Amino acid sequence: MRVAMIGSGYVGLVSGACFADFGHVVTCVDKDAGKVAALQRGDMPIFEPGLAELVADNVEAKRLAFTKDLRKAVSEADAVFIAVGTPSRRGDGHADLTFVYEAAREIAHALDGYTVMVTKSTVPVGTGDEVERIVREARPDADFALVSNPEFLREGAAIADFKRPDRIVIGTEDPRARAVMTELYRPLFLNEPPMVVTSRRTAELIKYAGNAFLATKITFINEIADLCEKVGANVQEVARGIGLDNRIGSKFLHAGPGYGGSCFPKDTLALIKTARENDAAIRIVETVVSVNEERKRAMAHKVIGACGGQIRGKKVALLGLTFKPNTDDMRDAPSLAIVSTLQEAGALVRAYDPEGMEQAKGLLHKVEYTPDAYSCVDGADALVIVTEWDAFRALDLDRIKSLLHEPLIIDLRNIYRPEEMRRRGFRYVSVGRPS
Repeated sequence: MRVAMIGSGYVGLVSGACFADFGHVVTCVDKDAGKVAALQRGDMPIFEPGLAELVADNVEAKRLAFTKDLRKAVSEADAVFIAVGTPSRRGDGHADLTFVYEAAREIAHALDGYTVMVTKSTVPVGTGDEVERIVREARPDADFALVSNPEFLREGAAIADFKRPDRIVIGTEDPRARAVMTELYRPLFLNEPPMVVTSRRTAELIKYAGNAFLATKITFINEIADLCEKVGANVQEVARGIGLDNRIGSKFLHAGPGYGGSCFPKDTLALIKTARENDAAIRIVETVVSVNEERKRAMAHKVIGACGGQIRGKKVALLGLTFKPNTDDMRDAPSLAIVSTLQEAGALVRAYDPEGMEQAKGLLHKVEYTPDAYSCVDGADALVIVTEWDAFRALDLDRIKSLLHEPLIIDLRNIYRPEEMRRRGFRYVSVGRPS
């Protein structure tokens, strides 16, 4: 089938490359001429493991192309995906749908023959109704159906998530559209992922409800970690003990400095806004958002406390800046609040991240960025592990100890064993575990 993917950001690029790898012919459209030229050269605008190779293979096979020409791509397509950004709107936290509506108007004028339009962007409930109204107003003669097909891609594992999904959600009541969507995802049927076919509004809400629930799990285990520290329990063992219950599950029960990234922060805020507009109480999610924001700064105060309560003039080395490993995404990363709080307290901050430093430089100022973990640690009064990159899981601890001014490690991801660190002569502080 022929697919037009409007938007070549994270969701659009990954989805387009994967659809092309299924054998479909995909054209990714973007207004940014520089980005299109870079993609045509094989330069990726984001870091995602395996993506550059996947794109290169499918471009070479002539199943994947990049262009600014929306009209041609849409007019030739069987399915047109809207995969543009929906950032949080300033002031009220609602999803900014400007790019979605602009794309809908442009697509409307390019439609030629029966076409399935698909919202892949994360959009609030009812957005599909407005998109359909825009298209019908612009092109009363257009033969199309509008489908909601939310994405469930984890940064750092997006290709695997697309090719081996837990489920595929299709929001449509149009039988022709359902047939087109079924054919698009047919290569996955050998893996037998459940296909949830439902109404468009239900599909839109599934995405938000799913992310809000996962954000709640993260926030819950973080609060349990605080309790563990007070009573002398081990949060990792608590998480394992409850995670073995099939009704709960073990995923997203890892205590740390709070959630961040491109999805959870903005999606929880958008869900809260939608609930308020519809006079529906959603107090659990409101509390999750509030607690998570407090969590990030609390981790900075944990560092300050480990340094004796006074950090002015001290050098603090941070390993990891991105909100999670295997991405260069700095959006709402806990490190942003941690660094600013440490700097406000007078700390001199040095940092290293395998992929995120270029993104971080535009967001974090007066930070000394270093070329590797060891130069970051050299001469520091404390080492703080903020992001659990694999490269930080097997550091040369003897070397680290020799480089630190004081043998102090604050591990906000619990990647080392406290007893081992004490045996090696470190003063080791972790999250939700006995010191």
